[in-house]
Amino acid sequence: VLRETLSKRGVRVITGIGKYFRQVDKNKNGFLSQAAFKEALELFHLEIPEGDFESLWLVLDDSKSDKVDYGEFTRAIFGEMNEYRKAFVRKAYMKLDFSKTGSVPMIDIRKCYCAK
Repeated sequence: VLRETLSKRGVRVITGIGKYFRQVDKNKNGFLSQAAFKEALELFHLEIPEGDFESLWLVLDDSKSDKVDYGEFTRAIFGEMNEYRKAFVRKAYMKLDFSKTGSVPMIDIRKCYCAK
């Protein structure tokens, strides 16, 4: 149900939820409680019936930690990237990683990206 709703609403809702999750995640650990997760869905008008929410929560909280990982949430909704997108991301990353260290400092990203 949520996947269908999100696919109709588009990228803005997903990016908005992501931004909201990062704001609510005070510990900066990438996890949200059930209450915070439910509040986020309601804030973005993604209300789902309580029974469906409980089912969704059981899927997302597979470790039974009473928390959900935002990365797991997005993978559950969108699935993994297809091979074309993975290749595109790898190609872009290789251009950003000038020193071939496997990490890209923000200064290197600034050299390649203009938000204007």
